[in-house]
Amino acid sequence: MLTDINEGKTLPPVVKHITQEKINLYAEASGDFNPIHVDESFAVKTPFGGTIAHGMLNLAYVSEMMTVAFGGNWLSGGRLRAKFKEVARPGDTLTISSTVNSIEKKDGVSYANCSFEVRNQKGEVVVAGEATAKFSRGQE
Repeated sequence: MLTDINEGKTLPPVVKHITQEKINLYAEASGDFNPIHVDESFAVKTPFGGTIAHGMLNLAYVSEMMTVAFGGNWLSGGRLRAKFKEVARPGDTLTISSTVNSIEKKDGVSYANCSFEVRNQKGEVVVAGEATAKFSRGQE
């Protein structure tokens, strides 16, 4: 967990390599066995030309980054808004990055408002959005 949260702070990035095995494991954990994710012979006939990672798997990586930065405060009340821009495929390497845009106080509680991006190895934005996490005075 970070000890200094301030406007303009860049959170430590998370880098993940997407594999079909990770996609399959996510399908098992989530119960989402849509063939676009797990059936190569089906997926190759779609406009995507092959299997793609679940969007929520990408967001799980965003959540991992926020958990590293804000710990239990993220887990107990973090908020996330995201727009999916591209798909992630087996073989892609995703870099998840975030910056604290502003800090606000509501009812005596501090909140960090962050923007985030998930980019693939080509630099394309896969997912972009905003995340908000509360943090304690000791972290300010």
